[in-house]
Amino acid sequence: MSRPEPDDELVARYQCGDQDAFALLVQRHQTRVYNLSLRMMGNSEDAADATQDAFIQALRKLSDFRGEAAFTTWMHRVTVNACYDILRKRRRQPMLHLLPDDPDAPAREPGPPAPDHADEVTGSLDAQEALGRIPDEFRAVLVLADIHDLPFQQISEILDIPVGTVKSRAHRGRIALAKAMGLDQAARAREPQDGPAPSKDAP
Repeated sequence: MSRPEPDDELVARYQCGDQDAFALLVQRHQTRVYNLSLRMMGNSEDAADATQDAFIQALRKLSDFRGEAAFTTWMHRVTVNACYDILRKRRRQPMLHLLPDDPDAPAREPGPPAPDHADEVTGSLDAQEALGRIPDEFRAVLVLADIHDLPFQQISEILDIPVGTVKSRAHRGRIALAKAMGLDQAARAREPQDGPAPSKDAP
């Protein structure tokens, strides 16, 4: 059984004019790219858009790829940037609430209600929703480190930031995530109340 062709060889083939080589790269990496996008974006529709944008950008830039980093590392970087772009555009879009044509008609819901996770984590958000509530730069590090299990050095290369910054964002991101999920409040609730311990001689 022949070994799979390495990414760098497929890249070289594409740079020599073999369009099928890029299709093989997409086939090989599309699941990883989509999963990363899903964690960054929080829903399947935006994740699909980010995945498509990431591969479009990869197609445009692959001719200039010089192999200074592994293709997987480079593809992670392109994907995170595609997610950042969509997140920035989404924040700039005004939130429009259209009135019904009939002023006496009840207003329709703009979409399905948010899922209720009370049965999963009482009084807190689930992990994916909580991820969407922390700053983008923290989320990227947490997704790459804690979900994709990448080492800090590789995350540094993906995000083009120092390793020390990666570690700082990971630490601050975990604190922010715990707060978003309400885990910090739960931990404090389990802590013993301050005050002097009762004396053994007390009646």
